Amino acid sequence: MKKYGNIALRRKTMAIDAQLLEILACPKCKTDIKLTADEKGLKCVQCHRVYPIKDDIPVMLLDEATIEPERQTKD
Repeated sequence: MKKYGNIALRRKTMAIDAQLLEILACPKCKTDIKLTADEKGLKCVQCHRVYPIKDDIPVMLLDEATIEPERQTKD
């Protein structure tokens, strides 16, 4: 939650559409990706790269990805 003066704004998060998840693939190894448990990234099931979601848009760039083998995903 961000605060601006006396006003607190909550950022609503939109879930990534299931159809979008079906067609997206990891740019590195071309395998499936899954939404992270915190819904802030998309994780490759093979290379464990996590691509951030910024302003409800998946950023599928290798330079923006982090490798996080322990990060949980939604099933």
